[in-house]
Amino acid sequence: MSSTPLKRTPLYQEHRALDARLVDFGGWEMPLHYGSQLNEHQRVRSEAGMFDVSHMLIIDLTGGGGEAFLRVLLANDVARLTLPGKALYSCLLDSAGGVLDDLIVYRFGHDSFRMVVNAGTADKDLNWISQQRDAVDPSLQLQPRRDLAIVAVQGPVARERFWDARPHAHAATEKLHAFQAARVDDEGTEMVVARTGYTGEDGFEVMLTAQRATQLWRDLLAKGVAPCGLGARDTLRLEAGMNLYGQDMDQTVTPFEAGLGWTVDLTTPRAFIGRDALVARPQRYQLLGLLLLDKGVLRAHQVVRSSHGDGMITSGTYSPTLARSIALARLPVAAAPGERVEVQIRDKWLQAKAVKYPFVRRGKALIELTD
Repeated sequence: MSSTPLKRTPLYQEHRALDARLVDFGGWEMPLHYGSQLNEHQRVRSEAGMFDVSHMLIIDLTGGGGEAFLRVLLANDVARLTLPGKALYSCLLDSAGGVLDDLIVYRFGHDSFRMVVNAGTADKDLNWISQQRDAVDPSLQLQPRRDLAIVAVQGPVARERFWDARPHAHAATEKLHAFQAARVDDEGTEMVVARTGYTGEDGFEVMLTAQRATQLWRDLLAKGVAPCGLGARDTLRLEAGMNLYGQDMDQTVTPFEAGLGWTVDLTTPRAFIGRDALVARPQRYQLLGLLLLDKGVLRAHQVVRSSHGDGMITSGTYSPTLARSIALARLPVAAAPGERVEVQIRDKWLQAKAVKYPFVRRGKALIELTD
């Protein structure tokens, strides 16, 4: 009995040509690294790197009631998107307040929105959103855009390298602020360039046709942008204190328990899905950073012992920028930054310190590395 074949992005052959180490990532055959995860991490922190994130799903929403629907669907309030191109980070919740996914939503016009959801939850998200659409406003059009690819260009000089590769996009994207996007004509096709990312560095995420994505990848490579895989993406996002769905949050926790309370808008009486449960549900945990004080490496699922009770690491790694082991951990709500905790690594309890995250931003340490 044959197993289900892995899905491939439009850039799969480019990864093969660069001798990437390919792995199964949620059913997608994706590059882990192109020779050195450490070098890729450092290139993003010091210059520019690019990532194929085409496994994520773009969903376009059109129709006159789009804003009203999204104000019901999402925990954050899309009414805050007052200008075309503005974007918002939000959680998609179930009726019990659990996190179904985290996503970015862009507003392109009065009745035009775009959501980008995670690869591993894409089918589930699309089904959920479709069900809610059918209940609220069946006239709205949902279009999954598997015809599009996404290339993320990140690093201190990422924007300049992108403009070198696509000079015609310079004028439309030069004045973009964080969480803003612009639509650009790219040789007769639409290219959306957003000043967003998952690394803690500046840069763009570029949504475009599969054919144009292949050419962009090659042109960026020629301009000195380093191809980067999932390994560097994970160490970069963890240094930046950015959650990963399925590890730092899932349907068993609320946004408040995953450090994402800032994405929940309770300032208006808006009746979004999960609101009543969030208001009534006591917060059981909080998400804090950890810095390992002893020698070792922090990993997901390791038990954390604190004076307030036990917790667990949700994401952990060795930080190339800090040359220390760091983690995000789900801890009792009474725990506080600066407190000592112990982490069980194999048969030993090692010393760690609770800290506020992010750990690194724009290549600089944001935490105190001494005890």
